[in-house]
Amino acid sequence: MATAAGPNLEISDRVTELLQRIEEVVTPTIVGMGYELVRLSMSRGGTLQVMIEPADGRPMDVEDCATVSRALSAVLDVEDPISAAYTLEVSSPGIDRPLTREKDYSRWAGHLARMETAQPIDGRRRFKGILLGLENGTVKLRLDDGKEVHVPLGVVTRAKLELTDALLDEHRQAQERAGQSN
Repeated sequence: MATAAGPNLEISDRVTELLQRIEEVVTPTIVGMGYELVRLSMSRGGTLQVMIEPADGRPMDVEDCATVSRALSAVLDVEDPISAAYTLEVSSPGIDRPLTREKDYSRWAGHLARMETAQPIDGRRRFKGILLGLENGTVKLRLDDGKEVHVPLGVVTRAKLELTDALLDEHRQAQERAGQSN
């Protein structure tokens, strides 16, 4: 007897395989253009979202997204990993960015973050607090009540920075530094 999760798991596995294939196709172009892949996702509506940021840490602008989008469109047309119709969307992570890579948890330590897990940690699956970094595959977070929680990175299903004055100040300073270096 089939379980209700059976077909959903098959679909999830196919999406994961497709995203892995797309990542293999687009990453060399993204890296070659001086960017890093932050996140790759496919919506049910057929939008392929490619989230990138400059490898040198400078702020993104609309022209960066347009340039990478044109290059990826050409690569995806040639490699053709997606059999159905889709829309390509190239974007930056934004200020309240998702945390998707190990280095994000160290880079953004000291900032407020939200995190969700696949399984409960200390009886809960949702956390909000100051990101303390990543150590030995474990994300450390200081909660509002002052307690520290240690979450294995492998069970994190979603994590993102929260918009705060400190985060806005850091973003503004990065833009100013980029403007001075140009």
